[in-house]
Amino acid sequence: MKLCIAEKPSVAKDIAKVLGATTMKNGYWEGNGYWVSWTFGHLCTLKEPADYTDKWKWWDLETLPMLPSKFGIKLIQNSGVEKQFNAIADLVAKCDEVINCGDAGQEGELIQRWVLAKAKLNKPLKRLWISSLTEEAIKEGFQKLEEGSKYDNLYAAGAARAIGDWMLGMNATRLFTLRFADKKQVLSIGRVQTPTLALIVERQIQIDNFVSETYYELKTTYRDVVFSSTKGKFNSKEEGEGILKEIETEEFEIEAFAQNEGKEQPPRLFDLTTLQVDCNRKFGFSAEETLNLIQNLYEQKLTTYPRVDTTYLSEDIYPKVPGILEKLQFYKRFTDKLKGKKIRKSKKVFDDKKVTDHHAIIPTGVTPSGISANHQKVYDMITKRFISVFYPDCKVSNSTVLGFIKEVKFKATGKQILEMGWREVYADISPEEESNEPQKEEQVMPVFVKGEKGPHTPDVQEKHTKPPSYYSEATLLRAMESAGKQVDDDELRDIMKENGIGRPSTRANIIETLFKRNYIARQKKRIIATQTGQHLISLIENDILKSAELTGQWEKKIRDIERGEYAVETFKAELFDMVNELVHQVKHQKAEPKKIGCPKCSKGHMIRGRSAWGCSEWESGCKFTLPFKFKEITFSDKDMKSLIEEGESHYRFKRIVKKKEELSKVTLNKKLKLEW
Repeated sequence: MKLCIAEKPSVAKDIAKVLGATTMKNGYWEGNGYWVSWTFGHLCTLKEPADYTDKWKWWDLETLPMLPSKFGIKLIQNSGVEKQFNAIADLVAKCDEVINCGDAGQEGELIQRWVLAKAKLNKPLKRLWISSLTEEAIKEGFQKLEEGSKYDNLYAAGAARAIGDWMLGMNATRLFTLRFADKKQVLSIGRVQTPTLALIVERQIQIDNFVSETYYELKTTYRDVVFSSTKGKFNSKEEGEGILKEIETEEFEIEAFAQNEGKEQPPRLFDLTTLQVDCNRKFGFSAEETLNLIQNLYEQKLTTYPRVDTTYLSEDIYPKVPGILEKLQFYKRFTDKLKGKKIRKSKKVFDDKKVTDHHAIIPTGVTPSGISANHQKVYDMITKRFISVFYPDCKVSNSTVLGFIKEVKFKATGKQILEMGWREVYADISPEEESNEPQKEEQVMPVFVKGEKGPHTPDVQEKHTKPPSYYSEATLLRAMESAGKQVDDDELRDIMKENGIGRPSTRANIIETLFKRNYIARQKKRIIATQTGQHLISLIENDILKSAELTGQWEKKIRDIERGEYAVETFKAELFDMVNELVHQVKHQKAEPKKIGCPKCSKGHMIRGRSAWGCSEWESGCKFTLPFKFKEITFSDKDMKSLIEEGESHYRFKRIVKKKEELSKVTLNKKLKLEW
């Protein structure tokens, strides 16, 4: 008998149906020479510290660092897990061959290999590797089964990632909690979560400390087209108005006019991160919501494997494209225009060198039925994107006009769409919805002639510098993908993915973990760092824990292990060195400043709670608290100290007074209440 082990019961049922294993048994399907069983997520995990030695049972600085000489795995303590594992282990002992049908990715490989290791597999191992759960894809996959050993490096990379998370998370969490936490508080540290939090905190500090500056721009309107002065910004209104007076009675003259036809290529196909980004911008879905929706669409056979980080298709998909398009019955108004024509084959879409385990997310051609409105929104985005890449480029006319008045030069630009091309697929939605970003309004240019002159209307406009934007989930996902660097170019983004923090499949969970631990919070689409999150990052002096760039370099080493280009033992040795160095530094890190006394009872001192500082004598009746937030302002530790000792906040904060923005300090009055 051949034993197939799928990632979950529903997938096992689909595989069993294709293989003819139609008899349901206790924990598996049977028939036609096959047993088809399943896991449900992780059945095994790395051992806990206490499983290695009794001295690691207790949280004690003297026992750090915890560095097991050899990492072991154990069953997760759960009766359902134990029952299913025992069924699998029994089948492994009796079968002739095992076929790993787990999720076709690094985490899926790890889940299955740990179970097989725990079950003491000594039988031949094959691997089913498919990108969709349609009957056709499953049949094709079983015709092309590969040796399990081909994916040994993938397993090694997954194990290295798990060990790295254990080493840093277990040691750093105990280390910082024992060294700096208040009573009953745990300071959770993670290899990916902490640098992600650091990105958010750093951005918030930039915003909180930002002081807006006023500047002025000189513009003029000629033939209903707005021209901007090439002199740029003026620091004073008087400077701009001085030039305005010189030119307002003079004629505007055209110096040059150029129109160039250009092409705009269709947007790239979706990888998981791009899909999460666009769904957050367009629908407000969280990264986790989008992941769950696309995972459901995959399991319903409507779309291909979702946990991917490529926007390309492999060459072998090209012959299948006409068949997929033909099956998209709800999109006939778009697909009919492609019928009878050769399907466009662009290197921006088909490139084997850009595809490793899986290709970009595309529809399978199976017709949706009875799916929810949110599922439909995601499916529609994926399907329209797939159709659009086979349409012609959009042709545009880009215009640039240069003019002058006396010695003052002006410039204006504009764009017109000449042929819609792929934009026809998005003709029923606005440009903002199509790109999911605010669009700069393009001017429609008349034809200008060099040397023409005429009257104009100049104007000096007052503008204000703006602080950096708060992260949304969309922009945070992009920052994680590029290790904190601002990257707008698709080609550069592909290169930066090698050094991103986290994996596409884990980033949503990392963000949700930060929310659950009260390190960050949502304000509509904004993500803000809570006082607890800011405090944690302020304690971390070592860049190893909070640098997105360094974490991205570690991520690249894990990818190199997957490719067989980096040794696992070298990776582990570097981990050991890093943890040893971290523990030594934090143990000898300068202690926090002296405790701040309670202004109400004068007996206790201020300690940190979940939403406010409070008096350490609260159990004795002192109820004084100082909230982390006041009128949308998040206070720092410096503000708390300053409010209590000096009666006012350390920093000045923005507020609106009589419709004008001003900077003021928050004060703590004699009744110990906060006010402006």
